[in-house]
Amino acid sequence: MRWISAQLSAAFRVLTLVGRFSTGKARLKSVLLTPLTKAMRRVYLDHSATTPPDPRVIEAMLPYLTEKFGNASSVHLWGQEARAAVDRARRQIARLISARANEIVLTSGGTEANSLAIRGVCEAAASHGQHIITSTIEHPSVRGAIDSFEKQGWEVTRLPVYGDGIVRTEDVRAALREDTVLVSVMLANNEIGTIQPIAEIGALIRAARAADHRHLSFHSDAVQAAGRVAINVEALGVDLLSLSGHKIYAPKGAGALYVRRGVRLVPQQIGGHQERERRAGTESVANIVAFGAAAELAQKEKDARNEHTRGLRDRFESEVAARIDEITFNGNRELRLPHLSNISFRFIEGEGLLIHLDMQGVAVSTGSACSSGTLEPSPVIRALGRDEELARGAIRFSFGKDNTEEDVDYVVEALVHAVTSLRHLSPLSRQTAAVT
Repeated sequence: MRWISAQLSAAFRVLTLVGRFSTGKARLKSVLLTPLTKAMRRVYLDHSATTPPDPRVIEAMLPYLTEKFGNASSVHLWGQEARAAVDRARRQIARLISARANEIVLTSGGTEANSLAIRGVCEAAASHGQHIITSTIEHPSVRGAIDSFEKQGWEVTRLPVYGDGIVRTEDVRAALREDTVLVSVMLANNEIGTIQPIAEIGALIRAARAADHRHLSFHSDAVQAAGRVAINVEALGVDLLSLSGHKIYAPKGAGALYVRRGVRLVPQQIGGHQERERRAGTESVANIVAFGAAAELAQKEKDARNEHTRGLRDRFESEVAARIDEITFNGNRELRLPHLSNISFRFIEGEGLLIHLDMQGVAVSTGSACSSGTLEPSPVIRALGRDEELARGAIRFSFGKDNTEEDVDYVVEALVHAVTSLRHLSPLSRQTAAVT
């Protein structure tokens, strides 16, 4: 199936080159591409990777790209104008998670927030223990930061998520040791959307800390969950929580880390006094303003957005289940984000399906955008106990507030066509059909 994916991709590149470098063959390209482009819609179903910036968010940030260009650390009028905008955005972001504004550390995105949380806490607490607890389905930015400590000799316990993609609180309890300094479990998974029992784990961590385990911290990556589920950091019992603006209709380039008051954190970026010396660097004022505006809109519109995307997702899943056989839905179908569906297709490699859909104008993903380019099957899908074929055949469909029912219907038709075409070419499906 990798060969088929490569051939599809190569064919598309060849056709593009024909049109670019040979005017005499432009008509040939037009003829060959007509079946792919005629009346083709463009449907974006990869909102878990990034979201299109909301026009209202762009409107809010534009002044800080033009006349309000000051450095937020400067004392003059231009600087203080920028400082006021940053402070306002910090309050908007804090309200999204029911935190205090002075507990928000602004970063460049979710990856930096995760790195600052994990590395900052572990380095601060290294003299008290070198054991970390995490799950097998964390985002690559969390997984990578924790792996780096393991390479330095730290011990890491990676909790299973079983067939439904959910961590068990009792497993966290069983894994806790006297030398555990960090528990990091995401609030909602970025590939399958499963929502983890963070409040239960938070209560467990608080009880352990009250029993004299004072150097234990609890971090949660909420990048996918923010704006889609209600978040109250006190109710969740987290000490650190990561956020990102471009998952909630802001441009890329701004994130945040909630740091509960009293948590010791070693800065990872030094050389300035910004963010109370927890994260040095000149503030990206326009992006921060955009993040704040997006956070405020997400808080106001969360319920309406969720109802809309859940309806689209459920319509999509019903149609797919009725029209395509040999599929497996990945993850718990109740305790999950309302906009996300992850489906494995037998006899198909996900990359080939992705390319086929892309050529029909449909954007989807085979997993985390931060893991694109790897040939390995998704570790998240494998953590569910799926075999390699199902892991390689997994596709993530993530809906957004601007998608429509017409988009869903178009994608279903495109998907049926793609699956039928690829299975017809698959030696594995032909062998299976011959046996049955």
